[in-house]
Amino acid sequence: MSYQTLLVEQSDNIATVTLNRPEVLNSLNAEMFDDLESTFTQLSADPTIRVILLTGSGDRAFAAGADIRGLASTDALSGLAVSQRGQQVFSLIETCGKPVIAAINGVALGGGCELALACTLRIASETARLGLPEVKLGLIPGYGGTQRLTRLIGRGQALRLMLTAAVVTAPEALTLGLVEEVLPATGLLPRAQALAATIATLSPLGIAGVLESVNRTEGLTPAAGLAIEAEIFGRLCGTADKREGLHAFLEKRAPTWRNS
Repeated sequence: MSYQTLLVEQSDNIATVTLNRPEVLNSLNAEMFDDLESTFTQLSADPTIRVILLTGSGDRAFAAGADIRGLASTDALSGLAVSQRGQQVFSLIETCGKPVIAAINGVALGGGCELALACTLRIASETARLGLPEVKLGLIPGYGGTQRLTRLIGRGQALRLMLTAAVVTAPEALTLGLVEEVLPATGLLPRAQALAATIATLSPLGIAGVLESVNRTEGLTPAAGLAIEAEIFGRLCGTADKREGLHAFLEKRAPTWRNS
Protein backbone atom coordinates (compact mmCIF):
# COMPACT_ATOMS: atom_id res chain seq x y z
CA MET A 1 0.00 0.00 0.00
CA SER A 2 1.38 3.39 -1.05
CA TYR A 3 -0.06 6.68 0.19
CA GLN A 4 0.85 10.35 0.25
CA THR A 5 0.12 10.85 3.97
CA LEU A 6 0.90 7.43 5.47
CA LEU A 7 3.66 4.87 5.57
CA VAL A 8 2.44 1.27 5.84
CA GLU A 9 4.76 -1.64 6.61
CA GLN A 10 4.20 -5.28 7.49
CA SER A 11 6.43 -7.55 9.55
CA ASP A 12 5.12 -11.07 10.11
CA ASN A 13 1.55 -10.63 11.42
CA ILE A 14 1.96 -6.98 12.46
CA ALA A 15 1.24 -3.90 10.33
CA THR A 16 2.70 -0.53 11.25
CA VAL A 17 0.87 2.56 10.02
CA THR A 18 2.80 5.83 10.38
CA LEU A 19 1.13 9.22 9.96
CA ASN A 20 3.55 10.94 7.60
CA ARG A 21 3.09 14.70 7.45
CA PRO A 22 5.94 15.68 9.80
CA GLU A 23 6.24 19.16 8.31
CA VAL A 24 2.82 19.99 9.85
CA LEU A 25 3.18 17.73 12.91
CA ASN A 26 1.13 15.00 11.19
CA SER A 27 -2.04 17.09 11.26
CA LEU A 28 -5.13 15.43 9.86
CA ASN A 29 -6.44 16.64 6.51
CA ALA A 30 -9.02 15.23 4.09
CA GLU A 31 -6.41 13.23 2.19
CA MET A 32 -5.18 11.59 5.38
CA PHE A 33 -8.73 10.59 6.30
CA ASP A 34 -9.08 8.98 2.86
CA ASP A 35 -5.76 7.18 3.28
CA LEU A 36 -6.65 5.97 6.78
CA GLU A 37 -10.00 4.67 5.54
CA SER A 38 -8.39 2.78 2.67
CA THR A 39 -5.58 1.39 4.84
CA PHE A 40 -7.73 0.15 7.69
CA THR A 41 -10.31 -1.33 5.30
CA GLN A 42 -7.57 -3.38 3.67
CA LEU A 43 -5.83 -4.35 6.91
CA SER A 44 -9.14 -5.38 8.47
CA ALA A 45 -9.80 -7.78 5.58
CA ASP A 46 -6.25 -9.20 5.50
CA PRO A 47 -6.13 -12.51 7.43
CA THR A 48 -2.34 -12.34 7.71
CA ILE A 49 -2.55 -9.15 9.83
CA ARG A 50 -3.30 -9.76 13.49
CA VAL A 51 -2.26 -6.47 15.14
CA ILE A 52 -1.91 -2.91 13.86
CA LEU A 53 0.50 -0.31 15.27
CA LEU A 54 -0.30 3.36 14.67
CA THR A 55 2.27 6.09 15.25
CA GLY A 56 3.50 9.42 13.88
CA SER A 57 6.63 10.21 11.91
CA GLY A 58 9.33 12.19 13.64
CA ASP A 59 9.73 12.61 17.38
CA ARG A 60 7.59 15.73 17.89
CA ALA A 61 4.07 14.57 17.14
CA PHE A 62 1.72 11.63 16.97
CA ALA A 63 -0.77 14.05 15.41
CA ALA A 64 -1.12 17.72 16.35
CA GLY A 65 -4.80 17.83 15.43
CA ALA A 66 -7.02 18.68 12.49
CA ASP A 67 -5.71 20.84 9.66
CA ILE A 68 -6.67 24.32 10.95
CA ARG A 69 -6.48 25.91 7.50
CA GLY A 70 -9.02 23.40 6.25
CA LEU A 71 -11.36 24.17 9.13
CA ALA A 72 -11.12 27.93 8.71
CA SER A 73 -13.41 27.98 5.68
CA THR A 74 -16.15 25.73 7.06
CA ASP A 75 -19.70 26.84 7.76
CA ALA A 76 -22.48 25.03 9.61
CA LEU A 77 -23.20 22.60 6.78
CA SER A 78 -19.64 21.82 5.74
CA GLY A 79 -18.59 21.64 9.40
CA LEU A 80 -21.20 18.94 10.00
CA ALA A 81 -19.77 16.99 7.08
CA VAL A 82 -16.21 17.34 8.41
CA SER A 83 -17.26 16.01 11.82
CA GLN A 84 -19.21 13.11 10.34
CA ARG A 85 -16.29 12.16 8.09
CA GLY A 86 -13.87 12.06 11.01
CA GLN A 87 -16.32 10.05 13.10
CA GLN A 88 -16.79 7.58 10.26
CA VAL A 89 -13.07 6.93 9.80
CA PHE A 90 -12.30 6.73 13.52
CA SER A 91 -15.22 4.34 14.08
CA LEU A 92 -13.77 2.16 11.31
CA ILE A 93 -10.46 2.06 13.19
CA GLU A 94 -12.20 1.32 16.50
CA THR A 95 -14.26 -1.54 15.06
CA CYS A 96 -11.83 -3.00 12.50
CA GLY A 97 -11.83 -6.30 14.40
CA LYS A 98 -8.11 -6.25 15.18
CA PRO A 99 -6.21 -4.65 18.07
CA VAL A 100 -4.84 -1.22 17.17
CA ILE A 101 -2.03 0.03 19.40
CA ALA A 102 -1.34 3.77 19.37
CA ALA A 103 2.33 4.54 20.02
CA ILE A 104 2.10 8.22 20.97
CA ASN A 105 5.54 9.65 20.24
CA GLY A 106 4.80 13.35 20.77
CA VAL A 107 1.84 15.68 20.94
CA ALA A 108 -1.62 14.16 20.43
CA LEU A 109 -3.95 17.13 20.48
CA GLY A 110 -7.48 17.69 19.23
CA GLY A 111 -8.14 15.31 16.36
CA GLY A 112 -4.83 13.58 17.08
CA CYS A 113 -5.96 12.75 20.60
CA GLU A 114 -9.32 11.63 19.21
CA LEU A 115 -7.50 9.30 16.83
CA ALA A 116 -5.57 7.80 19.74
CA LEU A 117 -8.84 7.40 21.66
CA ALA A 118 -10.24 5.33 18.77
CA CYS A 119 -7.39 2.84 19.15
CA THR A 120 -7.61 -0.28 21.31
CA LEU A 121 -4.59 0.53 23.49
CA ARG A 122 -2.45 3.63 23.94
CA ILE A 123 1.17 3.77 25.05
CA ALA A 124 3.08 7.04 25.21
CA SER A 125 6.60 8.36 25.36
CA GLU A 126 7.60 10.34 28.44
CA THR A 127 7.56 13.54 26.38
CA ALA A 128 4.07 13.04 24.94
CA ARG A 129 1.30 15.54 25.69
CA LEU A 130 -2.39 14.91 25.14
CA GLY A 131 -5.53 17.00 25.18
CA LEU A 132 -8.75 18.11 23.54
CA PRO A 133 -8.40 21.92 23.54
CA GLU A 134 -11.00 22.64 20.83
CA VAL A 135 -12.88 25.18 22.98
CA LYS A 136 -9.91 27.52 22.42
CA LEU A 137 -11.05 27.65 18.78
CA GLY A 138 -14.74 28.05 19.55
CA LEU A 139 -15.35 24.39 18.75
CA ILE A 140 -15.82 21.05 20.50
CA PRO A 141 -14.09 17.75 19.79
CA GLY A 142 -15.91 16.55 16.67
CA TYR A 143 -14.37 13.17 15.81
CA GLY A 144 -15.82 11.24 18.76
CA GLY A 145 -13.72 12.80 21.50
CA THR A 146 -16.56 13.88 23.79
CA GLN A 147 -17.87 10.32 23.75
CA ARG A 148 -14.71 8.23 23.93
CA LEU A 149 -12.85 10.36 26.48
CA THR A 150 -15.86 10.34 28.82
CA ARG A 151 -16.19 6.57 28.59
CA LEU A 152 -12.45 6.08 29.10
CA ILE A 153 -11.67 8.32 32.08
CA GLY A 154 -15.09 9.24 33.48
CA ARG A 155 -17.44 12.20 33.10
CA GLY A 156 -15.84 14.55 35.63
CA GLN A 157 -12.23 14.23 34.49
CA ALA A 158 -13.22 14.30 30.82
CA LEU A 159 -15.20 17.50 31.34
CA ARG A 160 -12.32 19.05 33.29
CA LEU A 161 -9.92 18.43 30.41
CA MET A 162 -12.28 19.57 27.67
CA LEU A 163 -13.75 22.62 29.45
CA THR A 164 -10.34 23.97 30.47
CA ALA A 165 -8.59 23.03 27.20
CA ALA A 166 -5.99 21.31 29.37
CA VAL A 167 -3.01 19.59 27.80
CA VAL A 168 -1.70 16.84 30.07
CA THR A 169 1.71 15.27 30.32
CA ALA A 170 2.22 11.57 29.73
CA PRO A 171 2.50 10.77 33.47
CA GLU A 172 -0.78 12.58 34.18
CA ALA A 173 -2.41 10.81 31.23
CA LEU A 174 -1.30 7.51 32.78
CA THR A 175 -2.80 8.46 36.15
CA LEU A 176 -6.08 9.40 34.46
CA GLY A 177 -6.22 6.15 32.50
CA LEU A 178 -5.92 7.99 29.20
CA VAL A 179 -2.89 5.86 28.30
CA GLU A 180 -1.93 2.38 29.49
CA GLU A 181 1.87 2.77 29.66
CA VAL A 182 4.52 5.50 29.59
CA LEU A 183 8.04 4.76 28.35
CA PRO A 184 11.26 6.56 27.43
CA ALA A 185 11.09 7.76 23.84
CA THR A 186 13.69 5.23 22.70
CA GLY A 187 11.69 2.38 24.18
CA LEU A 188 8.29 3.33 22.77
CA LEU A 189 8.26 1.47 19.46
CA PRO A 190 10.12 -1.58 20.80
CA ARG A 191 7.51 -1.88 23.57
CA ALA A 192 4.65 -1.42 21.09
CA GLN A 193 6.17 -4.08 18.85
CA ALA A 194 6.65 -6.48 21.77
CA LEU A 195 3.06 -5.94 22.91
CA ALA A 196 1.83 -6.53 19.37
CA ALA A 197 3.96 -9.65 19.03
CA THR A 198 2.46 -11.11 22.21
CA ILE A 199 -1.08 -10.48 20.98
CA ALA A 200 -0.21 -11.91 17.55
CA THR A 201 0.65 -15.31 19.08
CA LEU A 202 -2.85 -15.70 20.54
CA SER A 203 -6.05 -16.89 18.90
CA PRO A 204 -7.16 -14.42 16.19
CA LEU A 205 -10.77 -15.47 16.69
CA GLY A 206 -10.46 -15.11 20.45
CA ILE A 207 -8.91 -11.64 20.11
CA ALA A 208 -11.63 -10.59 17.66
CA GLY A 209 -14.25 -12.00 20.02
CA VAL A 210 -12.98 -9.93 22.96
CA LEU A 211 -13.04 -6.76 20.84
CA GLU A 212 -16.53 -7.56 19.54
CA SER A 213 -17.88 -8.21 23.02
CA VAL A 214 -16.47 -4.97 24.42
CA ASN A 215 -17.59 -2.86 21.45
CA ARG A 216 -21.09 -4.34 21.13
CA THR A 217 -21.92 -4.07 24.83
CA GLU A 218 -20.84 -0.45 25.35
CA GLY A 219 -23.68 1.32 27.15
CA LEU A 220 -25.92 -1.74 27.48
CA THR A 221 -27.38 -3.06 30.71
CA PRO A 222 -25.34 -5.79 32.45
CA ALA A 223 -27.92 -8.40 31.47
CA ALA A 224 -27.83 -7.41 27.80
CA GLY A 225 -24.03 -7.35 27.84
CA LEU A 226 -23.83 -10.81 29.41
CA ALA A 227 -26.18 -12.19 26.76
CA ILE A 228 -23.90 -10.94 23.99
CA GLU A 229 -20.83 -12.29 25.78
CA ALA A 230 -22.47 -15.74 26.01
CA GLU A 231 -23.43 -15.59 22.32
CA ILE A 232 -19.81 -14.93 21.29
CA PHE A 233 -18.45 -17.55 23.70
CA GLY A 234 -20.84 -20.13 22.26
CA ARG A 235 -19.91 -19.25 18.70
CA LEU A 236 -16.21 -19.69 19.46
CA CYS A 237 -16.86 -23.06 21.08
CA GLY A 238 -17.84 -24.35 17.64
CA THR A 239 -14.59 -23.35 15.93
CA ALA A 240 -11.57 -25.39 14.88
CA ASP A 241 -9.30 -22.91 16.67
CA LYS A 242 -11.05 -23.56 20.00
CA ARG A 243 -10.45 -27.30 19.56
CA GLU A 244 -6.83 -26.64 18.57
CA GLY A 245 -6.28 -24.30 21.54
CA LEU A 246 -7.57 -26.82 24.06
CA HIS A 247 -5.67 -29.73 22.52
CA ALA A 248 -2.45 -27.71 22.39
CA PHE A 249 -2.87 -26.76 26.06
CA LEU A 250 -3.43 -30.36 27.12
CA GLU A 251 -0.55 -31.58 24.96
CA LYS A 252 1.78 -28.81 26.24
CA ARG A 253 2.62 -27.44 22.79
CA ALA A 254 2.15 -24.19 20.92
CA PRO A 255 -1.13 -23.99 19.03
CA THR A 256 -1.38 -23.60 15.26
CA TRP A 257 -4.17 -21.14 14.63
CA ARG A 258 -6.23 -21.54 11.45
CA ASN A 259 -8.54 -18.57 12.03
CA SER A 260 -11.52 -20.87 11.54
